[in-house]
Amino acid sequence: MLSTTALVERVITVGTVTGRYTLPNGSILTSYFDEYRIAADPDLLAQTGRALAALLPPDVDAVAGLELGGVPFALAVSAATGLPVALVRKTEKPYGTRLQVEGQPASGARVAMVDDVIRSGGQILIAAAALRNAGTLPTAAVAILIRRGGAKTLLAGHGITVTGVVDETATRPPPSLRPS
Repeated sequence: MLSTTALVERVITVGTVTGRYTLPNGSILTSYFDEYRIAADPDLLAQTGRALAALLPPDVDAVAGLELGGVPFALAVSAATGLPVALVRKTEKPYGTRLQVEGQPASGARVAMVDDVIRSGGQILIAAAALRNAGTLPTAAVAILIRRGGAKTLLAGHGITVTGVVDETATRPPPSLRPS
């Protein structure tokens, strides 16, 4: 197991890609974080899952992976902790079961949402609403990378704490992760 510092360095090194990347708000970056490079490395995925698990509040009953980037990391957290996992789609499935939340989390369960990158908090709010509709209590969000963008303030107003393995809001990001 890598130290926290070594894990952060490895995550940044493996996940940072140089190239044009357009954010949902239209902003352009010259480098970006590719979580799938982390998820594709079984050893790094397991270590990241353990690091995310260490960020969970002690009273969490289940974890929920957000489509699509959070799913492999939620599964890794579940494997590391033994907690049940739910998978949350961005929208209700338009056929079959027509569910937005898969995995049937227990009614009343306190849930920590797992995502790859959190910036504005918008996707977390969508997932939290789906989880509430499924009868659970979303209380926390953990991610590999917390970007500047107001998520912590927004989500705190909804009773959701936010923590990350790499948190740009707490420190100045490494040069490879700074927006252009």
